[in-house]
Amino acid sequence: MDVKEAIESRRAWRSLKPVSIDRETIEELARCASLSASCYNKQPWRYEFVAGGAKLDEVRAALAKGNEWAKKGSMIIAVHSKVEDDCVVAGKEYYLFDTGMATALLILRAVELGLVAHPIAGFDGEKVKAALGLDGDETVITLVIVGKHAAEVDPDLTEWQKESETQRPERLPLEKFVRIFD
Repeated sequence: MDVKEAIESRRAWRSLKPVSIDRETIEELARCASLSASCYNKQPWRYEFVAGGAKLDEVRAALAKGNEWAKKGSMIIAVHSKVEDDCVVAGKEYYLFDTGMATALLILRAVELGLVAHPIAGFDGEKVKAALGLDGDETVITLVIVGKHAAEVDPDLTEWQKESETQRPERLPLEKFVRIFD
């Protein structure tokens, strides 16, 4: 699978079935994230790979209503950083952008490995920080839910979630977000 295929194959699937995720896979995902560009090579991204046990249950307890489907994920990756770990140039804080780029590489590698890697915003960041022992000044940017795509739509999903499982949500046409100056 090439990069374009991984981009086109990536979906925010919510119908998940369990998958065994070994340390080698975790390290592969982390290595791919580590190769991302960052402002002055500061590499501000931090990842907590939670793949089982009581810790996974603690992080699952931080999920917001509507993200119950995520409890079926086999692993949750807590993505975090803090402003002082990256550049601030002309008032622009780069830590969120740089961490997002690294996380995109991690997600694309997961897709290439046949996994679902679905980033979510619906969680209590303070609960996640407490569960993982993170510093108070850390920003938990996203949780990435990792699992295997289930062929059957999960009956526990909401109606709009079920709909997004059966067809890719519509993408904006290029003219809505692209301007070209020739």
